[in-house]
Amino acid sequence: MTTNILAIDHIQIAAPEGCEEKARAFYGGILGLEELEVPLALRDRACCWFQCGQLQVHIGIERNFQPSKRAHPAFLIRYIDALKEIFQFHGIATVDDSDLPGARRFFAEDLWGNRLEFLERSA
Repeated sequence: MTTNILAIDHIQIAAPEGCEEKARAFYGGILGLEELEVPLALRDRACCWFQCGQLQVHIGIERNFQPSKRAHPAFLIRYIDALKEIFQFHGIATVDDSDLPGARRFFAEDLWGNRLEFLERSA
């Protein structure tokens, strides 16, 4: 039997306990993602969930949390310079990278130190 993987449904990003307000401020406020309701059965281990296009971003509670410095989600965006300006306004450092052909991109960290990539593909 073969599998028919259709797409990625969601990504999960780990965060420390008590992260809800910071998650809402960063993922909902700065990135502008729409917050979703977390199902009741998962609320004890989930912080917040957000919609990102067809994909969901789940912020999950991890006891003994350690930020991810290598593995990371990559968000496809438009107007990359505008997002960098928003990050600068909020004091969030960005690191440009030009190693991916056909894309402009930069890396940043969320409020707990998880690595995030933001990229804009060339037309």
